[in-house]
Amino acid sequence: MLRDDINNALKGAMKAKDERKVSCLRLMNSSIQNADIEARGAGKGALADADLLSVFQKMIKQRQESAELYDKGGRPELAKAEREEIAIISSYLPKQMSDAEMKAAIEAAIKDTGAAGMKDMGKVIGALKAKHAGQMDFAKASGLVKGLLAG
Repeated sequence: MLRDDINNALKGAMKAKDERKVSCLRLMNSSIQNADIEARGAGKGALADADLLSVFQKMIKQRQESAELYDKGGRPELAKAEREEIAIISSYLPKQMSDAEMKAAIEAAIKDTGAAGMKDMGKVIGALKAKHAGQMDFAKASGLVKGLLAG
């Protein structure tokens, strides 16, 4: 499981005295615990690995935004630290699809769901999330789906 991989990596990073990695892995564990608590509050059990991928993607997005702000603010050392954390978190995500692979997956999902127009967009996105969780940027995919369904 993903949780075990993170805990084992945390132990290894602590032995290697890699402070950046220890800090990032602890933050990942904390995010997992918070997501589990939130899920329990909603009457669900502990999150599965597929659900954890969305937590990690959210963490990456936050760091990308922070890195951009640090670059604009003239703080390259802080931007570099954010990018190092992005690399650590990304190592726990499946390989991301290229734009061509994403477009092919979207076209297949449209065909599989029989989507005919914009009213079927939710159906297509749902099929993509079920099949390709963690492998694509759904914000980007949403724009592509809109474009393909609109005309």
